[in-house]
Amino acid sequence: MATPQGSMDRIADLLLDAICVVNAQGVFEYISPAGEGIFGYAPSEMLGRRMTDFIAPFDQERTLLAARQVMSGQPHLHFENCYVRKDGSLVHLMWSARWSEKDQRRYAVARDVSVLKQAEATQSALMAIAEAAHASGDVGELTAQIHVILGRLMPMPHIKVLVQDPQGGRCGVAYPAQAGSGEPADNEPDAQADRLFCEALLARGSPWMITPADLQDMPEAWRAAYGTADSAGWAAWLGLPLTTPSGTVGALILTRDLGDRPWSDKEQALLQYAATQIATAIERQQLLARLQHMAQFDALTGLPNRYLLHDRMVGALARAERSAGRLSILFLDLDRFKQVNDTLGHKAGDRLLQEVARRLRHCVRDSDTVARIGGDEFVVLLESIQDPAHALQVADKIRVTLQHELNIGPHTLQITPSIGVAHYPEHGVTTDQLMGQADEAMYVVKRAGRQAEPH
Repeated sequence: MATPQGSMDRIADLLLDAICVVNAQGVFEYISPAGEGIFGYAPSEMLGRRMTDFIAPFDQERTLLAARQVMSGQPHLHFENCYVRKDGSLVHLMWSARWSEKDQRRYAVARDVSVLKQAEATQSALMAIAEAAHASGDVGELTAQIHVILGRLMPMPHIKVLVQDPQGGRCGVAYPAQAGSGEPADNEPDAQADRLFCEALLARGSPWMITPADLQDMPEAWRAAYGTADSAGWAAWLGLPLTTPSGTVGALILTRDLGDRPWSDKEQALLQYAATQIATAIERQQLLARLQHMAQFDALTGLPNRYLLHDRMVGALARAERSAGRLSILFLDLDRFKQVNDTLGHKAGDRLLQEVARRLRHCVRDSDTVARIGGDEFVVLLESIQDPAHALQVADKIRVTLQHELNIGPHTLQITPSIGVAHYPEHGVTTDQLMGQADEAMYVVKRAGRQAEPH
């Protein structure tokens, strides 16, 4: 006939929760068989050892405080902490514990709540990523936040966002970083590997993972690039296309180091969610950039429009005032441009304006501004002019350059500009004053039918 103690032992053997008995010195005296599935150790490996030998370092102090409270007569029914399993992984436990003054022992039941905690952490990460995507207007900033958020849940030592050039189709790194670094890396030794992987990933259109073993069947360019990538200390590359309803805009690439555990299916699903948020942010940023470009640049010639010209003139005048410097404004339009539109059509007129814009850009420095402010009217802002005569030399250069013959279809045209010049500070100290003076000077030249500027 079974004894009551024997019946209790058999019941304990059937429980999924671990029953533990700890003495006043914090030493395990009894652990039920379920403890092996929870702690990863056989009960015999834990008996006679202090519980602090197994508690995660970051939970030591908090757990010892709770133990003292239990020993003072305050039962704990839902205390959570982390233990380190035999394989080095963490297990999240929920304890119910009571102190027996008579036995001078703590009796406790431990339940593994790791799955629940992982689900809570995943949900929290999803919400944090969504909030970051909503609040951030910068792709690099958003990716850095996602890097930190997901780095708490899975191995993410290396993460990159590569954005595809809408024109050339090539991939360029928009956010490279390593865990623990405060800033994205400036120099990536594996740029060739990045490009190969990104372009192949975009061609596939679906998530892709490669390992060193996969390189054996790949072209020599891949083996050469990946043989030196990140000092060849990698275990796997995982890529996820950054896809929006409008198309694929780039790739999210992660590199797992040797010794890191593989990404689980749930972790890869979380990464896919992050990739979707990054893709949306990239699309939104590109749209804003296009809208900003449309607001500041002329659609036909690609030159700054009158609004951007005004902003640049304000800045240039402020710099000139601070440094007691000089600047000049060239205001020009094309003589008999209306005749081109009337006789050859607006398409020919548009090609003429585009060619004028191209030639004007070649006549000035990169630091100068060439703008189209409407119709056939252009303005050139020359900063840091040492002498008014230099501006007149630029005007002469423009006149000669524009007068070179231009072929539009079967027609050969010769452009003659009228150019007016105004200097800061002689002709004004504000944008309106300088533009007005240059405009008036241009009409004086046009009415006179000759090419001359005020001195």
